[in-house]
Amino acid sequence: MDNVSVITMFVLSGLSETKNHQVVLFSLTLLCYCFIVLVNVSLIVIIIFDKNLHEPMYILLCTFCMNGLYGTTGFYPKLLWDLLSPVHVISYSGCLVQALVMYSFACSDLSILAVMAYDRYVAICRPLQYHSVMSKQRVFLLVCFSWLTPFCIIGYKIVLTSRLKLCSPKITRLFCVNWIIVKLACFPADTIVNNIVAYITIIIYVCHGFFIVWSYMYLIRICVHSKENRAKFMQTCVPHLTSLLTFLFTILFDIMHIRYGSRDLPQTLQNFIAIEFLLIPPIMNPLIYGFKLTKIRNKIVGVITFKSKLLWS
Repeated sequence: MDNVSVITMFVLSGLSETKNHQVVLFSLTLLCYCFIVLVNVSLIVIIIFDKNLHEPMYILLCTFCMNGLYGTTGFYPKLLWDLLSPVHVISYSGCLVQALVMYSFACSDLSILAVMAYDRYVAICRPLQYHSVMSKQRVFLLVCFSWLTPFCIIGYKIVLTSRLKLCSPKITRLFCVNWIIVKLACFPADTIVNNIVAYITIIIYVCHGFFIVWSYMYLIRICVHSKENRAKFMQTCVPHLTSLLTFLFTILFDIMHIRYGSRDLPQTLQNFIAIEFLLIPPIMNPLIYGFKLTKIRNKIVGVITFKSKLLWS
């Protein structure tokens, strides 16, 4: 498949109105990215090195945090570079790679949340069969499904996009987005296949969403009648629900802005709406799980206490 595009560089115009505040924005962005890396890596390290946490729920949580690092790494380093540069450009291939990372990150998040919902369903509704159903082999397959399926689907979309002949190098965002690249195509008729694949992708992940909602509605109905199950739900399902609502809010807010939002909004506000899913969930998720899940909270408190004793001794 030959790439027939004559464009070799894209111009990212999202930072066009922030030239007078680039140093401040760079400092805040760097601080935010460092904090995202710190909280996610801390949770990953705790789960990996504590054998008591080598259970399906915590393995999936570790996967969730790794995916957060994957998505943010595809965005923040490039943004930090642009904030220090007078010219905000990205190569054609780099733009396609960034679009692949952004989309596969978002889709993987939803897939992992779906697997987490299934894990909680088995744990609460079929507790005696939990360890046989959620065996190490099955957890491994579910993790691979959560990562590889979105990557392959979005990768195919990117391959289709790479075949389009483009007539404009301007991307009106902070980062590359596949649907914007498709809109730059010279011949709209060439985008029919892209649109079909896009709609199929939407249907697949809407089904993920319906599965998650159905799972938790079923769990709520089951847990209402049992004090023990209510305690399990509050302890392990509430963090998942919070992560799901945070993810859906940030994604849907961006989609609604794209579909119905005013282009007269300040560029800074448009930028914030566009990057919410790369800012709020990667920070909130490890904090929510770190404070809510007892085993992880106790481990964090133990590490902090141990280090405090070392410092004062």
